[in-house]
Amino acid sequence: MLKVDVVSIFPQMLAGPIGDSIVRRAVDKGLCSIALHDLREHTDDRHRTTDDAPFGGGPGMVMKAEPFARAVEALLPQGPGPGDAVVLLSPRGRRFDQATARRYAALERLVLLCGRYEGIDERVARHVATEELSLGDFVLTGGEVAAAAVIEAAVRLLPGALGDEGSAAADSFGDGLLDCPHYTRPAVWRGHPVPEVLMSGHHAEIARWRREQSLRQTAERRPDLLAAAALGEADRALLSAAKQTMAGARP
Repeated sequence: MLKVDVVSIFPQMLAGPIGDSIVRRAVDKGLCSIALHDLREHTDDRHRTTDDAPFGGGPGMVMKAEPFARAVEALLPQGPGPGDAVVLLSPRGRRFDQATARRYAALERLVLLCGRYEGIDERVARHVATEELSLGDFVLTGGEVAAAAVIEAAVRLLPGALGDEGSAAADSFGDGLLDCPHYTRPAVWRGHPVPEVLMSGHHAEIARWRREQSLRQTAERRPDLLAAAALGEADRALLSAAKQTMAGARP
């Protein structure tokens, strides 16, 4: 079972995201456990101080290393093992992706460290965390929103977390590509019809259309993903046809 711990000075920010939907159901099924920890519990002064002015001057405050170290030592007294990850959520970390979510889902223990203010003492990254992670090339006020995203992405990959076991495999990035378009009733909405092939009942043609659309969406929106995708001959033929169609559609 995956155990997730989140260390933050605002742990209540995570109560909503982890208390509903798929994450809540996964916890109720015993597939994972999620615990929220107040970083201030690991301070030793009466003001429960977790930050201080930066050495060398400059704007803002920097979060202290000792409270983070104590929090991790309380959670992992023997230190991180091979089935554990202590993740510092940081704008300079490696970008989060589906492959990382799959790796986290296979762990025994995932500890997420949420920073605030101007930054976190560098010694947390070097001597407390096992890795740094970023959601993307932008800056959040703190790591809590990132932690919620990481938890949901990983938990939904746990066997039994989703109602349909095939849903996760069919998601965008499940096979390295973007997902195909999806439609539901009515068949015509405000003058816009559903593609006829989806109502044909011809499963092979539907599968072919979905694969072609997945390749096309990826080529149009995220061509960088195609370079790393494992494409067979059939995929390359579909992609070539899709690119020709795309080229013909340009003004």
